[in-house]
Amino acid sequence: MAESYTPPRVWRWNKSNGGEFAHINRPIAGATHEKELPVGKHPLQLYSLGTPNGQKVTIMLEELLERGHHGAEYDAHLVEITKGDQFSTGFVALNPNSKIPALLDRSTDPAIRVFESGAILLYLAEKFGELLPTDLAQRTECLCWLFWQMASAPLVGGGFGHFYAYAPEKYEYPIDRYTMETKRQLDVLDRRLAEHSYVAGNEYTIADIAVWPWYGALVRNDAYNAAEFLEAATYTNVIRWAEQIAERPAVQRGRRVNRTWGEPAGQLPERHDASDFDK
Repeated sequence: MAESYTPPRVWRWNKSNGGEFAHINRPIAGATHEKELPVGKHPLQLYSLGTPNGQKVTIMLEELLERGHHGAEYDAHLVEITKGDQFSTGFVALNPNSKIPALLDRSTDPAIRVFESGAILLYLAEKFGELLPTDLAQRTECLCWLFWQMASAPLVGGGFGHFYAYAPEKYEYPIDRYTMETKRQLDVLDRRLAEHSYVAGNEYTIADIAVWPWYGALVRNDAYNAAEFLEAATYTNVIRWAEQIAERPAVQRGRRVNRTWGEPAGQLPERHDASDFDK
């Protein structure tokens, strides 16, 4: 067991403590440097990275384009968070929380900024009238699962993912604590998917688009290399759902956008035109 830690009376920031991301994590908000954001030719300007939260939006946009919504054409600009791009004056003006993804809709006057991945999904669903049920009960169920994901993912990413995969030192208590919670969430999802084809019911919605990049990645061993550790094979309903969604062409395209790691064929650092997928 690790040596017990007694918190000081007043916490002080130790810049060297924090592991892989210590150079970009800080206890204050705001910009660190002057830099304007690039702007492309399409109505929608996305500033992101191909993390699970970033994938939500690019998958949504590709689904909308596949359904014939030409107004969903977009430029996807790469935000390299390990280099601190999210702390530029341009990005902070778009998202004061300095987190990806962030969207600027220039089809309106004035342009509308949207930040937080769940808010972006909801904004696009309402703007284009897709992937969000119109029936009150079904819409409410969909939004419940959307907010479930938004509330739960920090415990998976910042909790389990950080202490299991990224922390500079491994300690039993935080790994046990967040593994337990991650497995509980997978069980919640597995029980739900035992009775329904998709997360919000029997229709593919923004709830699936929000949940899949996180929990689909876990059971498919695309996140933290932790599928065996989490006994992912036991969540058979989540696996069935995850593989079903992974076969969707829009999902396959969307998960490539703003991705700069993994197999070269799975990377598309920036997307400015549909033809970029063929390059």
